[in-house]
Amino acid sequence: MIDFLLHLEQLLPSLLEQYGVWIYAILFLVIFAENGSVFMFFLPGDSLLIAIGALCSTTELIHLHYMGLLLFIASVLGYILNFYTGRWLGIKYFSEHSRWLKPEYIAKTNAYFEKHGGKTILIARFIPFVRSFAPFAAGSGYMSYSSFMFYNIIGAWIWIALLLGMGYGMGNIFSAVLDFFA
Repeated sequence: MIDFLLHLEQLLPSLLEQYGVWIYAILFLVIFAENGSVFMFFLPGDSLLIAIGALCSTTELIHLHYMGLLLFIASVLGYILNFYTGRWLGIKYFSEHSRWLKPEYIAKTNAYFEKHGGKTILIARFIPFVRSFAPFAAGSGYMSYSSFMFYNIIGAWIWIALLLGMGYGMGNIFSAVLDFFA
């Protein structure tokens, strides 16, 4: 199962053939899970988005704009879940169950997210391992929800649009090259 998830972008054409339009739901769940849980950091977010964009350029079954909107929603909702998980579980759990987390670390986290939280949420979208941890840390660090949501929405929009667009462009170029030599 782990191998399947790690190489999901390579299996997209066969998944599309096997599941048809259910591919929308499958990809929604993968992007939601990667963004919504600190434990799903290993999922292939960036490469998957590029592969989805390329696949959208080569098939009529999935539409780039619908896929982009759906994955944007999955990404935003995943970050919200991860933020609230950090808010609810983060400080309370770690302060009670950790020998290493001291009150001064908690204060430093809070100060960091007050000063740099927005940039962190925005930039974290483009760093695979950090993408899964930043919203949890923002929730744990009691970042303001309105600020978090602003950067969450902007970051998700840029991340999805940029990587899907790159994949779509590369898919079109690859198709044109194949047509040229055919």
